[in-house]
Amino acid sequence: MNAAASSAVARATELLRPGQRERVTEADGYLDLLDAGPPSTGPSQDLMLSRAVPAIYERWWRPALGRVFKGATGPGMDEEVRIARLLLGLSAGHEVLDVACGPGNFTRSFASTVGEGGLAVGVDVSETMLARGARDSAQDGTGNVVLVRAEATNLPFADDSFDAVCCFAALHLFADPFEALDEMARVLAAGGRIALMTSVRRQITVPPLKPVVERLSGLRVFEREEVVAALQARGFADVHQRVSGLVQFVGARLESR
Repeated sequence: MNAAASSAVARATELLRPGQRERVTEADGYLDLLDAGPPSTGPSQDLMLSRAVPAIYERWWRPALGRVFKGATGPGMDEEVRIARLLLGLSAGHEVLDVACGPGNFTRSFASTVGEGGLAVGVDVSETMLARGARDSAQDGTGNVVLVRAEATNLPFADDSFDAVCCFAALHLFADPFEALDEMARVLAAGGRIALMTSVRRQITVPPLKPVVERLSGLRVFEREEVVAALQARGFADVHQRVSGLVQFVGARLESR
């Protein structure tokens, strides 16, 4: 580990709650805070935890799956990254958290935006995703990225730790997405921004099929105003929502708790 990476790990460790710092172990280039992963929410999450998906995630899996849900005219992967950066309002020196970061492609992009004075921390429960992300970061020479194995519904960081929090393509996979939103709001400093990309039900979706789809896939389908209202209830203001196909992009600023 080079000096820049060591410094980033030290900074990320300082952001942990005191009770969590003693639990940190290093494995395959990331910090591990879990003895076991969370219970499965269904086939969709199981695939993310498998060994097969991380190897093809960035190049084929995520773009192809995204195209199915976003529609033919929806934003591509590069545009998604641009949308996330804009919603987060990132600038040099910011400390940003990428929740359910997968192999860290967004995390590394955020690291480039915030520069050497900033820090990008990615959190995921998948050991295979994080190991792939750690290898890619090392190959890219990205020194201000730290990957952490932890649960979105029990983030190990102290209150008000980050200037921005991102969660793209994962909120709908969590067993309790609103508990995850509680945690994201908790670790976000006042005035900080959140960026979400998740599912949304369109009028063409037949309502009676919604619980069937959710039960079989483990993928929650949010109502049009459900995520917006949840953010507002948690003290977020300036909420912006963009819908593309069966996907929504939502950004907001934390005003109060």
